[in-house]
Amino acid sequence: MDTWVVVLVVAVAVALLVVLALALAKRNRINGARKREQAREALREAEERRTQAEEEQAAAEAQAARARRERAEMEERIRLAEEEARRRAEQAGQHAAEADQLRARAEKLAPGLADERTRPAAGPDQPTGGATRR
Repeated sequence: MDTWVVVLVVAVAVALLVVLALALAKRNRINGARKREQAREALREAEERRTQAEEEQAAAEAQAARARRERAEMEERIRLAEEEARRRAEQAGQHAAEADQLRARAEKLAPGLADERTRPAAGPDQPTGGATRR
């Protein structure tokens, strides 16, 4: 084989190796760019999900606060209603005691009068029996 053929084969082989190296480098740059773009997209989606999670957390906290406030208001209404019921029961007891005192005073002033007032009086035009159909 002639020298120039060997040099030509070596030159072609070196050229092929250079072309192959350039192609691999380009492929690596393209793959790197694609991976960076995928990473950016993943970061963007992560940020969107973080924002959504924060909004949902804020809504949940607001709902819980609203429920606590409503419970406190309801407990206050119950407390006030029970207080009013106790006050009215106490007042009813006082009225009953006053009524008993007045009844006792009336009995002292006119013995037997209180018993007459509690019994219905039957007059001549009022039947003593129950209701009748006509």
